[in-house]
Amino acid sequence: MNVRNPSLRQLTPADLGAARALDQAALGGLWSETQWRTELADGRRPGVGVWLGPRLLAMACGWLVVDELHITLVATDPGQRRQGLGRLALSALLQQGVEAGAVHATLEVAAANAAAVALYAALGFQTAGVRRGYYRNGDDALIQWLRLHARPQSGG
Repeated sequence: MNVRNPSLRQLTPADLGAARALDQAALGGLWSETQWRTELADGRRPGVGVWLGPRLLAMACGWLVVDELHITLVATDPGQRRQGLGRLALSALLQQGVEAGAVHATLEVAAANAAAVALYAALGFQTAGVRRGYYRNGDDALIQWLRLHARPQSGG
């Protein structure tokens, strides 16, 4: 499917089903229903969705901790990858972080996840360290940081 004119909006508790379904499809069910309920209800845990009508195609979530935006999740529907949707969601989340006063963003990414590493590099993230054996499957995680600046909204 070629995605034209997707819309961006904040994820809310009403999006629980869509967020869980995308999490399952894209990440194998990273979070439980309880975790999702907490994420979607907490104002210090922003989440942005990319929608095509009622369908959630991509999302990015984070936690605001003092002056830092910790990115906890970026997911794109497997059938919609490589169309810029993950970048669109993450760019919008970074902008929300700036607006909330965050001066840095951080995340962990599997060292073997070349597509995600490339996305984060394209947005300016730099590797600051490695967590050996961080993931359940034994993969290492790259710890990445980005200094946030006021940035224009991404148009896609």
